[in-house]
Amino acid sequence: MKSKWRAGILAASLGLAGVLAGCSSGEESTGSESKPKPEDNNPKVEQVTLDVFQFKVEFKDQFEAVAKAYEEENENVKINITTVGGGEDYGAALRSKFASGKEPAIYNIGGPQDVADWLDKLADLSDTAAAKAALDGSLAGVSVEGKVLGLPYNQEGYGLIYNKNVFEKAGIDPASIKDLASLEAAVKELDSKKAELGLEAVFALPGKETWVTGLHLSNTFIAPEFDNNVLTAFDSKTIDFKYGDAFKKVLDLQNDYSVQPTVSLDYSRQVEELFSLQKVAMIQQGNWVYGSIAGIDEEFANNGIGILPIPVDGYRGDNIPVGIPMYWGVNSNADDAVVAASKDFLDWLYTSDTGKDTVLNDFKFIPAYEGYDSSKISDPLSKDVYEYAEQGKTIGWAFMGYPTGWGQDELGVQIQKYLSDEASWEEVVDATKKAWEAARP
Repeated sequence: MKSKWRAGILAASLGLAGVLAGCSSGEESTGSESKPKPEDNNPKVEQVTLDVFQFKVEFKDQFEAVAKAYEEENENVKINITTVGGGEDYGAALRSKFASGKEPAIYNIGGPQDVADWLDKLADLSDTAAAKAALDGSLAGVSVEGKVLGLPYNQEGYGLIYNKNVFEKAGIDPASIKDLASLEAAVKELDSKKAELGLEAVFALPGKETWVTGLHLSNTFIAPEFDNNVLTAFDSKTIDFKYGDAFKKVLDLQNDYSVQPTVSLDYSRQVEELFSLQKVAMIQQGNWVYGSIAGIDEEFANNGIGILPIPVDGYRGDNIPVGIPMYWGVNSNADDAVVAASKDFLDWLYTSDTGKDTVLNDFKFIPAYEGYDSSKISDPLSKDVYEYAEQGKTIGWAFMGYPTGWGQDELGVQIQKYLSDEASWEEVVDATKKAWEAARP
């Protein structure tokens, strides 16, 4: 299977600086608005239902609203959306959904490992307007033998989201944090002033969420081992934890200075209760949390937050991971009419004027397609991600090339044991090395 990836693989897996820079194009691409509707040629066209199974809880309401707008323009199409994410395991939920026999028409896949797992249930999307508009390199991880099997959701970056007001009151310049030593110094300074700053703790580490620790945090330290290339990770039979000590240091720093107990702290409490209400100074998350924060305190969201890097001791201290979080896949087992309607909807979403306006202004996405005006990226976290990428200060998203389930079910669970003092770090590393090798015989 893996040999099939070699044709059409681009260097964008090393990082998305060039991809993001491409967003500044002012050219308008032709979207589905210009296409004749099916009912124009056939007034008796049959009704088509699109069941969408997607993971991004942060834009659930906005996505449902735009789906209704599409239904109004296309009376023959009914869209049902199911959202599973946040504290739930989307991958496990998707497998259960397919096993139940109620297969969705449109669903989400990650990078090459997911494509390998779902290969016989993915339609070729090469002929879509969205595939043709996708930024250079953004389709590399979902292309097999010249076929495009997924369309990019958007682009995202993550790091340490910090409270600018708290940093200013503590006399800490965020720009001075460029390595582990400067981050540690800032954390200790904040901790020493918790009472006057109104903080419960410096961090809120959601140890309950194995995707935060086993996927996102781990990727920061594992991607460099694989040259920031998702396909190198996907091909590797072994993992060495070359930056394992650096990984442990940052995990310990977050855990030692976090609201406790971290192993039971979830995403909702981390983002909505603790950070949005300014009870902690920093959280490890990405630009996707802007909407949740704005929903609680719009002024704080627009003027009081930014992203700091997660420093990798011995590698780079001022880079953030940037990549495509998920792709839209279309179920090849669906009826031809459903497959065609699914493609039309995704084309409309990303290439029509209405869709593009929604992507930028309602979803608050950093687009992964040409024809968008990057100056309209509005929220501060997305702007920070865009700036890191333009400067080339990025780390790749290698976690999309981890063995199936390894990041959450193996590494994430082992990290929970570590946080609960049920395992040493050496035991975590040893167990997860063996699990990786067992998955890649």
